[in-house]
Amino acid sequence: MGSLSAIFALLFIVLVAWMLLKDYHPQAVLLVAGLSMLVLAHLLGSTASGPKSPTGSFVFDLFQLLKESFSHTNMGVGLMIMAIGGFVSYIDHIGASNALVDFAMKPLGLLKNYPQLTAVAVIPISQVLFVAIPSAAGLCLLLMASIFPILLNLGVSRISAVSVITASTAIGLGPASAMSVRASEVIQMPAVEYFVHEQIPLLIPLTIVMTITYYFVNRYFDKKNAPNTIAAERMEDSGISTAPKLYAFIPVLPIVLLILFSDLSKLFDPPIKLDTTTAMLISLFAALVFEWIRKRNLKVVLGSLTVFWNGMGNIFKSVVTLIIAADLFSQGLIALGLIDGLLAISNNIGLNAVGIGIVMTIMIFLAAMLMGSGNAAFFAFGPLIPNIAAKFGVKSASLILPMNFAASMGRTVSPVAGVLIAAAEIAKVTALQIVRRNLIPMITALVVMLIYHFIQL
Repeated sequence: MGSLSAIFALLFIVLVAWMLLKDYHPQAVLLVAGLSMLVLAHLLGSTASGPKSPTGSFVFDLFQLLKESFSHTNMGVGLMIMAIGGFVSYIDHIGASNALVDFAMKPLGLLKNYPQLTAVAVIPISQVLFVAIPSAAGLCLLLMASIFPILLNLGVSRISAVSVITASTAIGLGPASAMSVRASEVIQMPAVEYFVHEQIPLLIPLTIVMTITYYFVNRYFDKKNAPNTIAAERMEDSGISTAPKLYAFIPVLPIVLLILFSDLSKLFDPPIKLDTTTAMLISLFAALVFEWIRKRNLKVVLGSLTVFWNGMGNIFKSVVTLIIAADLFSQGLIALGLIDGLLAISNNIGLNAVGIGIVMTIMIFLAAMLMGSGNAAFFAFGPLIPNIAAKFGVKSASLILPMNFAASMGRTVSPVAGVLIAAAEIAKVTALQIVRRNLIPMITALVVMLIYHFIQL
């Protein structure tokens, strides 16, 4: 079945990409495609994929696979991501997210006489914020409400201001990020270790490259467009947060707990360890205590917990269901022999682990760019990595890390990404204008990442 099934797998990838571009529901598309590939693989004689507890009937086994994917996801990474989503919703509700942004952006005042430098300084500062506020849309809209008016008042053009703000979500990382959590689960590495040992060493050079590139790209385009553009409109500072300044600590509390109570810390003997879900729940109750002290109304504070439950539900229907559907999709690709086909092609044209890694990274970047969703692209192909890495005898983390970053980079240059569309609406520019500003820095960062990361393998 080898080459024929691999061709079918590629045809399914093209069909799924086309349907997603046509705005079909991504969960449904991935789920139906995955089940269809499993049926096709069965008809072609493949036995590569099946449930852990077979029912005795192939038809029923398909639904048993789906049930096992639900069970496995909801008991592990799904619950973790839902807890993250609920916590992010709650800290936004009480104003803690705004307080953190307000606090973190204070250093920009030191550069008030240098508008272009002030603009690009947003990138490294807000990249740190992205670790604590792992919602791309949430962080971007917070920055649009708070930093965008400040940048305009300093003389930064609208398009330059909105470009650096959208760049803030270009590298999705941290133990609270859905993609990072999924990556760490796929390679069976604790989320904190993946963040500290794998993501941070690659983040630093990429952030430097992006900051420098945005400075020159925005300066060039602003000078070029100056005769045809109206001077930057000055806006009133929005006064972003009414919450106490101490609330700025709440969003970073889970990160502090995870690092403090992990293998990275040697402060406790015997060691104390926390997982991400537990850290989120501890931080939630700390936030409730802060609110109780602030409002002195226990009924109102306890009632606000519904924001957390609603946030969990929203994440389940948007992200966790996507992971489950993508899991079936990846199982279908494996059953049709996509990995074996990629390995055969790579052997025929002389590709090694580095070559495969580069191809997969570029493919995910382009997929995220076309779909407008880094999650959809990464969740679909990420689970394939352990098998590919095992075939070449390399660490799974070495292959999945650039794919993780490429997915969020691709979203930053997608004119159909919700983040760009929302930011463009607020800034009164078009999403395509933002894409033009983001394209050169993102491609530069992608190339630097491929060279810097894979040269070490």
